[in-house]
Amino acid sequence: MYIKIYESELSILLAVCDRELIGKTVQGCGLKLEISEDFYKGELVDIPQVQAVLMEVTTANITGERSIEAAISCGAIDTDSVMDIGGVPHAQMFRV
Repeated sequence: MYIKIYESELSILLAVCDRELIGKTVQGCGLKLEISEDFYKGELVDIPQVQAVLMEVTTANITGERSIEAAISCGAIDTDSVMDIGGVPHAQMFRV
C-alpha cells in the first residue's frame, strides 16, 4: 500500500491506497474517484505501518480492499463508513 502524509497547522491528512489502484479513475453511485499519483503515491508500506499512521492522523482518505481492511482491523473506521465506488471500497476518516 502507498501512504502519503499532508501536514498543516490544524491537521494531519493521510492518503492511503492499494498499490495497484494508483493512476486509476473509478465511477459509481454518481461519484467519480481519481486515484492519482500526485495525491496518493508516497511511501510504499506494509499493513502494520499503515495502521500505526492511521492511529496518529486527524483525517484520512482510504482506498482499496487491503487499505480498508487494515483501517477496519485497527479500529480507525468501521464497516458502515465504507462506500463502494465503481467496485473499489473507499472511506474517509475524521477525528475531532
